[in-house]
Amino acid sequence: MGDLTKVTIDFETSHTIFPTLVGIVLGLLGLAILVTRRSEIAAAGGTWAGILGEMDKTRFLGTIILTLLYFLLMVPVGDVWPNTGLGFLLCSIPYVFLTGALFLHARSPRDLLPVAITALVAPTLVWWLFTDLFFLTLP
Repeated sequence: MGDLTKVTIDFETSHTIFPTLVGIVLGLLGLAILVTRRSEIAAAGGTWAGILGEMDKTRFLGTIILTLLYFLLMVPVGDVWPNTGLGFLLCSIPYVFLTGALFLHARSPRDLLPVAITALVAPTLVWWLFTDLFFLTLP
């Protein structure tokens, strides 16, 4: 029987635990919605065409593309400086800025300044909290 007073952490995969759990929970919640509201969803067939015709495709597709790039680049950037969380930090700053700028109606320097400040401060604060305060590994 193993020693119950020791903890070993596999740093290669430890950062994937919570995203996997969140994905599973979101998938189960989506399935629960589909099962409990299946008749309402099926009856809304014509409504979806109206919604898709009116939606802001630039912001929708831009958000999808930025989010995919964010997750695809985080690990390779983090591999340059392993176990420092710099992949998270260096990918989060432009991601937060670009998604914030994407949803602005006016993009003057005055409008972009709060987005830039938020893009610098929020990911840096999260990075500091996770790495220095909670000792969690980020990609």
